Amino acid sequence: MKKLLLAVLAVTLSATTLSSHSSFVASAQDKQTHPDSQDKRLDGKWHFVFDTQGGDREFEAEFFVDADGKVTGIWDKTPVAGTYNDGHMQLAFETTSQEANETAQLQLDGKIDDSSTITGSWVFSSYDGTFKATHPK
Repeated sequence: MKKLLLAVLAVTLSATTLSSHSSFVASAQDKQTHPDSQDKRLDGKWHFVFDTQGGDREFEAEFFVDADGKVTGIWDKTPVAGTYNDGHMQLAFETTSQEANETAQLQLDGKIDDSSTITGSWVFSSYDGTFKATHPK
């Protein structure tokens, strides 16, 4: 009886180990065959609201993320450059503020939450603040 119990335990342990190994291998193979499985929540049009000392400022943007996490797109009419990884977006690009009558680098650092809202901080010249962005309806 002891030998039968040991045999059943050995078979169960082997099956569990093989099953776990197969799942691991399948997951690794899936990532190799689908390298562009980058999180695509950043792709598309966005409506940004900057919190500034002079009140809210609104901007429109459209972003695209490639398989390596490189972000391209348009901010108002300005080309965008940056990175996106694990829900974290970092952008830095030259733009002109008509209101400030100044051209400088705009830096955005934000995180997408489960509701597909981006929140974070922005810096432009000597100005800075926080922002919130959502997909327009």
